[in-house]
Amino acid sequence: MSSIIPDTMLRKTPSLEPFGMLLLFGALTALPIVLTLRLVEPALVLPVLSLLLFVQAAITAIAARVIHVRTSVANLTLWDFAGAFTFMGCAAAILGEPDQAALFFEEEAAMRPVSRP
Repeated sequence: MSSIIPDTMLRKTPSLEPFGMLLLFGALTALPIVLTLRLVEPALVLPVLSLLLFVQAAITAIAARVIHVRTSVANLTLWDFAGAFTFMGCAAAILGEPDQAALFFEEEAAMRPVSRP
């Protein structure tokens, strides 16, 4: 005897992939924020955070270009993450003042040893 199971009875379990992608995005977003708050003085947090997020967006875009990942169930791709990091970097740059960025580069120049020819 053979048993026939109709296709309507077979159900696929929901994929946990969208939750994993969102968890990865949250971790990659929180990491630069926590590092910036811990390692940089308060006046320079937004310019440094902006630079870190732009670098993270560039790395994510390169990874998206090199790794051809199929579109997930939630239609989230690495390109979406690169765009989100870019938007967050732009927001941090807009909220930061240009004087803060100038302070960052002045401090970096002061920390370097003076080299004479």
